[in-house]
Amino acid sequence: MATVGAGARRVAALPPPGGARRRGGAARTHSVTACAPAAMLLRRLPRAPAPPRRQRPFPAAAAAAFRSVVTPVPLSHGEERGRADRAPLVLLHGLFGSRANLHAVAKALVRGGSGTPDLVERLISVDIGPTSTTPVSEFSAYISAMKSVKIPQGLSRSAARQLADHQLRPVVQHLQLRQFLLTNLIEVEGHYVWRVNLDAISQHLVDIMNFPIFHKPYPGPALFLGGSDSPYIRSQDYPEIQRLFPKADVQYIAGAGHIVHQDKFGEFITAVLNFLPPP
Repeated sequence: MATVGAGARRVAALPPPGGARRRGGAARTHSVTACAPAAMLLRRLPRAPAPPRRQRPFPAAAAAAFRSVVTPVPLSHGEERGRADRAPLVLLHGLFGSRANLHAVAKALVRGGSGTPDLVERLISVDIGPTSTTPVSEFSAYISAMKSVKIPQGLSRSAARQLADHQLRPVVQHLQLRQFLLTNLIEVEGHYVWRVNLDAISQHLVDIMNFPIFHKPYPGPALFLGGSDSPYIRSQDYPEIQRLFPKADVQYIAGAGHIVHQDKFGEFITAVLNFLPPP
């Protein structure tokens, strides 16, 4: 899943869905691996005032905790350069994803051309709606399966992936989903580990899967682009989509599952470009 916003001002960048026509000129796109809205807010908030002086120095643990509160978290991101006069696109990956998942999308959008109420010109939500659609237990099972993977040292990357795939198969039966999860398997000093923080995700999974309650709608154009073979945007979600996004359009790409841009790359890029504003 991913969410896309075309910033009217310089913000960051993610991959929106939209469009059948090719447009002249290319925009800059970025893919961000952490919470982009938080990054945007950090840029706009005034610098925190210096802490008051104390007669006694902070204990080391307290000082470290204080620094962690006021220090912005650096975001791992990539950037594709296009025309400087076009609004940037911000591409945000979903759970268990990384910026590498959207690299090809970013490059294709730059080649094809493209260009919150005051920060986002238009919004694209890729195969996810403003409701809780997937049981937490399903993802808990995936996390448990990933934690149980055991890979001995000395294996090649391909052999390690094959072994991990075999161990995940009883729980994660869908081949495409297993392949997606396996993109997080990396080698660090001879050991194969998961790149994502499985403990943190597991502890906060309910918060991740729930959609917060909002009362103020987003007034700009919005596109909810789903896969026809995915259950994540359901007809019973339409009233809530219309309430929160009164200018929303819901489209499905035939034959695509949840990872829409991987299943139907060309159709996905076409839908994105059609939704973006003309040059």
